[in-house]
Amino acid sequence: MGSLEQDERIYAVQPTGCAMTTALEVIGGKWKGIILYHLRDDKKRFNELMRLMPNITQRMLTRQLRELEAHGVIERRIYPQIPPKVEYSLSELGQTVLPMLQQLSAWGLLYEHARHIFPAAAASQVERGC
Repeated sequence: MGSLEQDERIYAVQPTGCAMTTALEVIGGKWKGIILYHLRDDKKRFNELMRLMPNITQRMLTRQLRELEAHGVIERRIYPQIPPKVEYSLSELGQTVLPMLQQLSAWGLLYEHARHIFPAAAASQVERGC
């Protein structure tokens, strides 16, 4: 496992001249938006996030959290105790993405309705973000 400095080099966003490309590079993918949405109200521990997203593997969650941290979107706080306690929360920069994620979730609901793929039990998906 590398240091955060090494991770920052690995996950560095290259200037593209396109803000959309940059945004999707930082928060795009299957899991990052869901992770950010689950961190919207309060900090979470790793296992809490695993329970909230039962279909993600431990390895993938670790990777996504490292990428989000390296991009400055989330913060990782380590408490000096035994056993170690680590909490994840949105950074100030990460807070700025929440309105967009809420809109994206609302659009997903609209899409499901328009395509008649809306499951009956999914009425609260916009609030849950999953």
